[in-house]
Amino acid sequence: MKNYTMKMALVTALFGSQIVLAADVADAAKQLANPIANLISLPIQVNYQQNLGFDDKGDKWLTNIQPVIPFEVNDEWNVISRTIIPLISQDNGISTTNAVGDIVQSAWLSPKLPTENGWIWGAGAALLIPTNSDLSAEKWGVGPTFVALKQSGPWTYGGLTNHLWSFAGNDVTDTNGAVLNNVNQTFMQPFLTYITPKAVTFAFNTETIYDWERDQWTVPLNFSVTKVTKIGSQLISYGAGVTYWAEAADNGPEGWGARFILTFIFPK
Repeated sequence: MKNYTMKMALVTALFGSQIVLAADVADAAKQLANPIANLISLPIQVNYQQNLGFDDKGDKWLTNIQPVIPFEVNDEWNVISRTIIPLISQDNGISTTNAVGDIVQSAWLSPKLPTENGWIWGAGAALLIPTNSDLSAEKWGVGPTFVALKQSGPWTYGGLTNHLWSFAGNDVTDTNGAVLNNVNQTFMQPFLTYITPKAVTFAFNTETIYDWERDQWTVPLNFSVTKVTKIGSQLISYGAGVTYWAEAADNGPEGWGARFILTFIFPK
């Protein structure tokens, strides 16, 4: 009887821990689908782009390091900080340039609880910080940013947007004295995700940019599959996806690209 009781206790502990793990993983996957969740995370996103340049012989590896950190303001509000640091290796077909691109710092003030209709939202400001590298616009920029989303069962849908205007920095001019590197652009990211019971996330979004200075659209369509799991005590999400460039600048990427994603998750 004693041995039976011990075996049952071990089985209960084993299955109980598996249930807790599954709950942790599922909750983490749902929070990752929300850009302004009360969750500390460190996404590392590696993108491959091809057919760059006017002769389509160039390619680029773009690694975005994107720490997301929430700060509690009071019992009702959080501020969510997200920093995007781009590490770029760009080949123009003749030579390769390795540089840190311009950094985008965003902060959203967001209520802790959804609205009565279930919407989660945040509003704030975005700041463009020039690195003055070989791949920098060399301009400071600032503007508003807004995000809104709804989570219903396994679905998350919504959008994120910002607009950046340059206000300072170094001017790059042509022979007539016209400034070529002013920043005046709108970023739009509608997104849709579906999360399975095993914490596998299927995600579709666009990361559309309209450049008002040059009257130019950039429209990448992204589809990815990621999985949340636990290695030791560390929650992570890993996965990959594809990008199709529906519209880009004349010297921008064309056709298909690839995306690889690794996110370290630190529940509060």
